[in-house]
Amino acid sequence: MIIPLIDLRAQYMEVKDELEGAMRRVLDSGIYIGGPEVEALESEIARFTGVRYAISVANGTDALTLALEAAGIGPGDEVITTSFTFFATAEAIVRQGAVPVFADIDPRTFNISPEAVEARVTPRTKAIMPVHIFGQPADMDALQDIAERHNLLIIEDACQAIGSTYKGRAIGSIGDIGCISFFPTKNLGGYGDGGIVVTNNEGVADRIRLLCHHGSRRKYFHEIAGYNSRLDPLQAAAIRVKLAKLNEWNDRRRAAAAYYSEHLQGLPLVLPHASSESSHVYHLYVTLYKDRERLTLELKRHGISTGHYYPCPQHLQQALRHLGYKRGDLPVTEAVCEQSFALPISPHLTREQQRYIMDKLMRYAKG
Repeated sequence: MIIPLIDLRAQYMEVKDELEGAMRRVLDSGIYIGGPEVEALESEIARFTGVRYAISVANGTDALTLALEAAGIGPGDEVITTSFTFFATAEAIVRQGAVPVFADIDPRTFNISPEAVEARVTPRTKAIMPVHIFGQPADMDALQDIAERHNLLIIEDACQAIGSTYKGRAIGSIGDIGCISFFPTKNLGGYGDGGIVVTNNEGVADRIRLLCHHGSRRKYFHEIAGYNSRLDPLQAAAIRVKLAKLNEWNDRRRAAAAYYSEHLQGLPLVLPHASSESSHVYHLYVTLYKDRERLTLELKRHGISTGHYYPCPQHLQQALRHLGYKRGDLPVTEAVCEQSFALPISPHLTREQQRYIMDKLMRYAKG
């Protein structure tokens, strides 16, 4: 049996007819930049996340970069974030000339630790950028308390977490700005790159719209040097089809995660912890095992795909060596990076597939 980490083909087959109809609608319209499909998606995402404004962009990394720029983050400013995430988070900060300051993570949720954040605040700190890792919301109450006491912005990296909630509030809507990715493997993915910024701040929304259209409100007249960062209508139409299924698909992810967690008890794995204050959407089902390399090679031998998230923490990346971090600076992050791996999960993972995966895990544990 061959089991992918995330089954995009099965997802496509479920919405194939709707997707093909949406593609034809765009092609027949002759509008391939901007237009009603993009505007409709922005309105639908704003409603879905409970915010006033949603501005679509070319990808999730641009969402982070433009959010930082619109918030006025620039050279010399410090942004506290997590080292346990994809490189785009730190990359966006560096691109603004700002300094990523890494705080360690909670060993249960893998999210940034508020206590560690508090210890990193300096007079140069301008913002906190929590990442809702793997679809699990960070401790937003504690982070907001820190932000209020130190007059800091919160920019949510919600690229892995659309549809999750924290105490009933949609992730992305709690901080000053939220950033979401439509990368194909995300819970709400397109068929290429895409992203969106959500906010309740009219000034921030206006600034991002200006930035992502070459700094122009009127064709051939440019107020500032901006970017070319736009979501095309074909992607917008496809994402709209999937958005209608997102709550159902997230529920199916939770059910698959619960099945894993129930039946893998007793194995020498550290299983994901889901906070009672939030709704986890399981972008990935990430576990810990001390001899990860050997176990994942064994699963691969049986046709089971896994993923190592993340093999190298951000503070030890070669590209960020100039920041001066060394091994041992973030002990929890480093330990998790050495042991973490993801088991297959998607709305289309079957019970038969899960039983096969669990059988191989149990045989390995016994052996």
